[in-house]
Amino acid sequence: MKFYVGFDCGTQSTKTVIYSEEMECVAEHIIPSKIESPAANWVDMDADHYLRSVRQGIRQCLKTSGVNPADVRAICGDGVICGIVGIGPDGKAITPYITYLDGRTIDDVKWVSEHVKPIWIEECGNSAMESWFPPMFARWFLKNSEPFKKNGVKVMNNGPYILSRLANLPAEEAFTDWATMSGWVIGFDAVNKRWSERQMKALDIPMKILPKIVKPWDIIGHLCEEEAKNTGLPAGVPIVAGAGDTMQSILGCGLVKPGMSADVAGTAAMFAVVTDGINDSLTRKTNLIFNTGTLTDTYMYWGIIRAGGLSLRWFKDNVCDKADDYYAELQKKAERIPAGANGTLFLPYLTGGETSGDLQHASGCFLNMTTNTEQGELWRAVMESIAYEYLMIVDSLRENGVKPDSLVITEGGSKNDLWNQIKADMLDINVTTMKSTEGAVRADITVAMYAVGDIPDIERAVKRQVSAGKVYTPNKENTEYYRRAYTIQRKLLNETMPASFNLITELQRK
Repeated sequence: MKFYVGFDCGTQSTKTVIYSEEMECVAEHIIPSKIESPAANWVDMDADHYLRSVRQGIRQCLKTSGVNPADVRAICGDGVICGIVGIGPDGKAITPYITYLDGRTIDDVKWVSEHVKPIWIEECGNSAMESWFPPMFARWFLKNSEPFKKNGVKVMNNGPYILSRLANLPAEEAFTDWATMSGWVIGFDAVNKRWSERQMKALDIPMKILPKIVKPWDIIGHLCEEEAKNTGLPAGVPIVAGAGDTMQSILGCGLVKPGMSADVAGTAAMFAVVTDGINDSLTRKTNLIFNTGTLTDTYMYWGIIRAGGLSLRWFKDNVCDKADDYYAELQKKAERIPAGANGTLFLPYLTGGETSGDLQHASGCFLNMTTNTEQGELWRAVMESIAYEYLMIVDSLRENGVKPDSLVITEGGSKNDLWNQIKADMLDINVTTMKSTEGAVRADITVAMYAVGDIPDIERAVKRQVSAGKVYTPNKENTEYYRRAYTIQRKLLNETMPASFNLITELQRK
């Protein structure tokens, strides 16, 4: 029997798995991530904590599964697309790992927006400029990180970084795949799948600090002797490049044709739709992000709610101060509450608002509470707040000629029946889950199998693996209510709340 190791290094946790050649998950291990905030709007993470988590995950999966390490054919993984770490000559991290949750570059973004012509529109398919784009973090390292200014050689995303450490690659062999590259949002040529020297020059980012671009199924090295000891696997196991978490989740859902859409319900909630390339109308008229998919000639647009799933975790941890088993109790309470949470609204801007525009200073808050407001209403309001953001994305798509008529939900949030129904009602489309919610790691395993020649075609393999779970159909009465409520919500955000958000920033201690 052949086996494969996969991992998904996300914002909240690292999941490591072992799958058989029959696509059966024989073991999985999850380790929570560590997130630190050394200053207001700063979020630091540790790239080597991810590496240690993968090592521990592999050891534990081997132990619980009883798999013979000699039967493991390959290792492949994915990581966060909008986050980077600086590395020194030996390929080891010398800076914090900074992700999309961070807002330290907001002033630099304003400068770039005012002084640099957005030449990336044609090559990248993106017109927006936000503080969480990896090129802005690269600029920050170059200007502000003393370790990087002194010894920095390359910058990498966390997934490729872990794979490179398992293979003990020096910085000069640093890599990223074309899908993860497109997670930088700007600075690349989407069609030709390469860095754009023209854009990087405009952004004042030297080409020499960028990793080389590889295919997701390229073998970038082999498990080194030291990491063989750390993981319990034999030295020499092929290490496969993999792809970004969003792209792997989309692939794992079976979304390979234009018009198909998915909700990647993770820490950051993402609504994605597959297209056949750059849609000039979507690029210029919306804030949606254009990316390259894992497979050749696959593309997508997506919108992000940075504190999507994070808002639910925040409410359970910080407001309720309960352990993870309390999620079930919150669900029971919310199921008794009607659509609209009895008028309670939540604004999910826990990690800040827009880089530019009227909501620059937006923050998370509840509105319209009374002495009768209870946990179930608040919990439902948090879930509805993410769906309202999705409705804005879907409206943008429909207004520009892209009309999703169904939605596949993957990752952890897909297990939430009430949230799935809220999305179906809010968006007025059928929502489907998958029998297996682990879209990203399943795609990692499939790519690994292809890389070592154990399957002939990734797309055909994915189509065979995908199996629909539950289907949620819109409740028309709720749909009509949500459309009215959404109009009020947008009026609040566009006309009333910006001044309040701006004023309330004066209460924050510097």
